[in-house]
Amino acid sequence: MITLAFKLKDDMHIICSDLEGVWIPEIWVNVAQKTGIDELKLTTRDIKDYDELMTYRLKILKQHKITLGDIQDVIATLKPLDGALEMIKSLQAQSRLIIVSDTFLEFAQPLMKQLDYPTLFCHSLEVDDKDMIVGYKIRQPDPKRQVVKALQSLKYEVIAFGDSYNDMSMLEQAEKAFLYRPPQVVIDDYPQYPIATNYDEMKVLIESMY
Repeated sequence: MITLAFKLKDDMHIICSDLEGVWIPEIWVNVAQKTGIDELKLTTRDIKDYDELMTYRLKILKQHKITLGDIQDVIATLKPLDGALEMIKSLQAQSRLIIVSDTFLEFAQPLMKQLDYPTLFCHSLEVDDKDMIVGYKIRQPDPKRQVVKALQSLKYEVIAFGDSYNDMSMLEQAEKAFLYRPPQVVIDDYPQYPIATNYDEMKVLIESMY
């Protein structure tokens, strides 16, 4: 069982994390595996520009007539990563945790239920009357950075972590940051960040940042 041995030194810290690859499996990778459409395996670990990635994904979904319901059927088979719920509960007991993701509410809800509904900031989808995904709504430009900036405006010091290119603005804005199980290309491009490869190492890094 994962436990955090530290206590908050003050009440001015808050933790922001990514979702996929940190607490849950990569949704699009699993959709690709279940449907046999290899083009959907690309994630923000592979393509830095999120709009470019989503435009590509929507094109593939349209070509193969994959509906929102089809994707939700895949998501219904997924479970959080081993130890994720315990780690989230430990962080929530010691600090404050906000999950900041570029996923969509329509995708995340079943998995959030399994994680006992931690606070999640994410996007939403535009779906037509045939259940086809035709677009998406992002809260604002550079949303991950903006979440951190908003928390800093409330005089919080932010510890942030994630695994992909789309997390970098969040990590850059935070006072302290690290990478969690990133691919080698991200490690090579951002060597300034320490790395955790499991929840025990995450615990140690967070403890060292307070």
